[in-house]
Amino acid sequence: MIDYFKQYIENAIKWAMGQMDSMDYHTLCLGFVEKAYEVSNNIEIFGGSTAKESADDYGTNKTPRIPPRGAFVFYDCYGTLRGTLKNWGHVGISLGDGTVIHAWDKVRMDDYHDIEKLQSPPGWNSPQYIGWTSVERILQGYQKHF
Repeated sequence: MIDYFKQYIENAIKWAMGQMDSMDYHTLCLGFVEKAYEVSNNIEIFGGSTAKESADDYGTNKTPRIPPRGAFVFYDCYGTLRGTLKNWGHVGISLGDGTVIHAWDKVRMDDYHDIEKLQSPPGWNSPQYIGWTSVERILQGYQKHF
């Protein structure tokens, strides 16, 4: 089934790469990865309202292999946002080679293990890898815009 979604993956990654160094998605990592798929493919996908909720909704795979190209790569990440302290999570898109494109302080690329070493804002903990979710699961139930 991954072949069916190959063009969706490539479109999303191309869109995401076009946002490199943008600061428009600070604290909006889930919005960034969802927009990469939605805008570049003219679709709507359905996950949680935070990266952590999406990880819980989709389920994650923590096999020892590198997350496959196009997969969402999830992390636990606790902090205070808009006055609420909770596990908001963090998410990026796997490039399939161990690198993840994601929105942190800016849109950037990091090794999926090195994301755990990123400097966190005051009041936040460092992201902790919890696993990845396949494109097939992310796009389950998606709707095409005509």
